[in-house]
Amino acid sequence: MTERTVRYFPVSWEQLHRDAKALAWRLADLGPFERIVAVTRGGLVPAHIIARELDIRIIDTICVASYDETLQREAVILKSVTGDGAGWLIVDDLVDTGKTGKIVRELLPKAHFATVYAKPAGRPIVDTFVTEVSQDTWILFPWDTEPAYVKPIAKARGER
Repeated sequence: MTERTVRYFPVSWEQLHRDAKALAWRLADLGPFERIVAVTRGGLVPAHIIARELDIRIIDTICVASYDETLQREAVILKSVTGDGAGWLIVDDLVDTGKTGKIVRELLPKAHFATVYAKPAGRPIVDTFVTEVSQDTWILFPWDTEPAYVKPIAKARGER
């Protein structure tokens, strides 16, 4: 049995801010958007940055739970919004498998869907994104991590 390799992509607050602002630049010519619908919880911080950059004052949320730490489970809608999404911008931090994205797309079929990061399986669900990472990459967002000592690679591998 082979063990699946998981790659980690740590994102700092500064990097997330830069990437969300880059997403705002891509979206600037696609609007104007009447409102932002942030997919919680991950979409809250990027939605705030994009709302500031695009001068959007109305921010709503759609709340979908699909992760327990590192395990993806069946998605559950905790809070929805009404409307078809015409003139709206959906913002999330990441599209992974696309399961959450499909739910949001069905609820707001006319909205423009943007994420900061995208994985290949979910990429077709979104209209705009900034950075693509491989499907086996786990993005470590700044709200999920804290600084800690890490052994040098050679010591972690037992080489020294």
